[in-house]
Amino acid sequence: MEEALVEIIAQLSWPLLALLIAVCLAALGKGADWLVEEAVALSERSGIPKVVIGATIVSVGTTTPEAVVSVLAAVQGKAGLALGNAVGSIICDTGLILGVACLIRPLPLDPTIVNRQGWIQIGAGFLLVAAATPWGDLASAAASGGRLPRAAGVLFLLLLAAYLWQSVRWSRREAMTHVEPVLEEEMVEQFETPDVSAPLARVIAKLLGAIGVVVASSWVVIPAVSEAATRMNVPESVIAATMVAFGTSLPELVTSVTAARRGHGELAVGNVVGADILNVLFVAGAAAAVTPGGLAAPGHFFTLYFPSMLLLLVIFRVGIFVSGDHLRRPFGAVLLAAYALVTVFSYVGRGEGG
Repeated sequence: MEEALVEIIAQLSWPLLALLIAVCLAALGKGADWLVEEAVALSERSGIPKVVIGATIVSVGTTTPEAVVSVLAAVQGKAGLALGNAVGSIICDTGLILGVACLIRPLPLDPTIVNRQGWIQIGAGFLLVAAATPWGDLASAAASGGRLPRAAGVLFLLLLAAYLWQSVRWSRREAMTHVEPVLEEEMVEQFETPDVSAPLARVIAKLLGAIGVVVASSWVVIPAVSEAATRMNVPESVIAATMVAFGTSLPELVTSVTAARRGHGELAVGNVVGADILNVLFVAGAAAAVTPGGLAAPGHFFTLYFPSMLLLLVIFRVGIFVSGDHLRRPFGAVLLAAYALVTVFSYVGRGEGG
């Protein structure tokens, strides 16, 4: 069945291929929205506090498109696509999404988020690069690349479990001590939760349907991206780190833009910080964990994508220190410019160096 799909996609004209990729990416974003909405409804029926739902279901749900695409790509032997999606999503979240949110309205900085999860965010980025770096032969990284081993993927998933557990503890403590704002609870409010009195069978059916949309869209978009990469003579990881990363980051984009427009700027910042952490621990971790040989990181990851990812994370961290109590529009312009440069170099360089 997979071979038949590949053959069908190979026969599509350029306009139809581009349309197919766009539709799949849009379906991924919408599927993630439905997934979160129905999961929240199911959780509220069971009496789980909103702070717990926000710290676990919502944060994981908005990152599900990246995880499904990367895991399926890894299983199909497309390691560059799997890792490119994870790294590219961090670049997209920090550069594009946070930059756009800043331009819409200056974003207030919640000290709890930027001083707690913010350090985890930048630490996760450096941990990913360190785990994929060939420390025994650093000189070969640019030419031969490195590898994110399976053991590192398993470690990332264990750290993910610890992070989610700690997030729930933080959420409960903040709710009990009435610390404002409780960002995880506000995040739940950003989604239009269905009527929790709806029949349980209907909620479960919608939840399974949303999962099906995400999986089916991912299953189709992977060979479509591979075909586009072949026609453009660029590595799959380049398209994954740009086009696919943008598409799978749509849930974070919608959430952050909506939050900024409604005056919940601190939620937009918290959403990006949390998504970056999960892109390392959940997306890259799961993709590496299901692959016996781990995920290969081609040379251009070390010459372009890893440095770009770390640069954006450092710019964000520096921006926190110099911006006072708000991230203002000029800072958003800096983030957008950095994102645009990475995207341009991705295609101008044609993935050189690996």
